[in-house]
Amino acid sequence: MRLTSLSDYAVVLLAAAARYPAGARLSATLLAEETGVPLPTAQKLTGRLAGAGLLETARGAGGGFRLARTAHDISLADIVEAVEGPIMMTSCVDNARHDCALESACAVRPHMGVVNGAVRGALAAVSLEQLSRVAQ
Repeated sequence: MRLTSLSDYAVVLLAAAARYPAGARLSATLLAEETGVPLPTAQKLTGRLAGAGLLETARGAGGGFRLARTAHDISLADIVEAVEGPIMMTSCVDNARHDCALESACAVRPHMGVVNGAVRGALAAVSLEQLSRVAQ
């Protein structure tokens, strides 16, 4: 499994945001400069992250955004799902999709929900607080 660049950048941006004092108002420009994430990408991601409820935004003077929850209460799974959508190792877990040639005879499909749950659980066990710690 490999995350897209957008998920990676979202983690980088939120980890940088988490290093600021609680409630600090931040901007996409500030975090783009700090992290090296291109500004248009940072702006796009802050919109997605706000839409997913991970950031709170305010317009006007003194506006910007801040974490909607504590860094301890935001998981890597939350961030990945905000950018990528539901975590699914294979498309066969989505019962609405029927695009696999092996679907009718696949003995593994019934177990893929367990695999997805394990992967999501592993990502959910990593908090933004952990990701925001500066390496020693």
